[in-house]
Amino acid sequence: MAIITGGTVFQEDRTFAIRDLYIDQGRFVPGPEQITDNTVINAAGMLVLPGLIDIHSHGAAGYDFSDGDPDGLREILAYEYAHGVTSYCPTTMTLSREKLLSVLRNMKNWKYEEGLSRIVGIHLEGPFLDPVRKGAHREENILPPDPDFFRECSKASGNLIRLVTMAPNREGALEFIEEISKETVISLGHSSADYETAKAAFRAGACHVTHLFNAMNPFEHRAPGMIGAAAETEGCMAELICDGIHVHESAVRAAFKLFPDRIVLISDSMRAAGMNDGTYELGGQQVTVTGARAALCDGTIAGSVTNLYDCMRNAVLYGIPMEEAIAAATVNPARSIGIFHETGSISPGKRADILLTDEHLNLLRVMTF
Repeated sequence: MAIITGGTVFQEDRTFAIRDLYIDQGRFVPGPEQITDNTVINAAGMLVLPGLIDIHSHGAAGYDFSDGDPDGLREILAYEYAHGVTSYCPTTMTLSREKLLSVLRNMKNWKYEEGLSRIVGIHLEGPFLDPVRKGAHREENILPPDPDFFRECSKASGNLIRLVTMAPNREGALEFIEEISKETVISLGHSSADYETAKAAFRAGACHVTHLFNAMNPFEHRAPGMIGAAAETEGCMAELICDGIHVHESAVRAAFKLFPDRIVLISDSMRAAGMNDGTYELGGQQVTVTGARAALCDGTIAGSVTNLYDCMRNAVLYGIPMEEAIAAATVNPARSIGIFHETGSISPGKRADILLTDEHLNLLRVMTF
């Protein structure tokens, strides 16, 4: 379908190389003999990146996935696509059982539409959380870990749930992890779990951490908590919000050292992303947005108002090597939820989702074929 020539391509081994790309039937192919259309796109002087993958985002452009509004979801996906996110996991809040199931049922027959981010799964953030570390989630809707209810949610969504955030210190949590980790990715988060509890959860099958440093006990030299347990668990991926509000830039640099090749940049965006300052709603609670900060009335940070592309650029500004920051928004999220065979890098056989940028990562063009 196309030949992209002369671009400096971000490769699967996290290096850059000037080379031509060949695309046919929406996928990268090894060479020109496999293509049926010789349309040429000149990318000389540009960086060529894989489309970004946001696995934790609640909404944008005035809409929230938890609204359960398909038209609103299309607006979110249009915003994300325009900001370089070509693959997306809409993320729930902790809702009532009935509301959560209703939101998930809307996804059962969801179809990809051109010009929108592609939904590659759903992130179930709650309701199996710790009330002590609930953040912006409503306590009255929090439930103990329940494999049967998880499966009801999964069935309602058409088995789209690729990631579930849960607290390992709740009664029944380890049994839940042992059982459900065979069906989806278990991420630890919104929890006051100590080091020993978190280690037990990772041994049981958890392999991911939700928004590192936020809604968990801090990393202390005598009480390393979930952060310490995750850092020394081989293969454990850790989400990180680089909006300049949730995590100090020094802690961002430390996180990339604690979790080499295992950081997954996320936006954790709410409906106010892309909107003006004002009052918004998140999970049934009022959120006030001032500049880059979104907070409940008690001051609790409530999601972000950024997007993944800007988080990636912020990481570079904070001193993270460009190659590591790009991988943390492409390769790593794809690996973390088991879709790396389909997307996340520019490799033959994968979907041809491409970003063209200048040398400073200013986004010039988003292309999907």
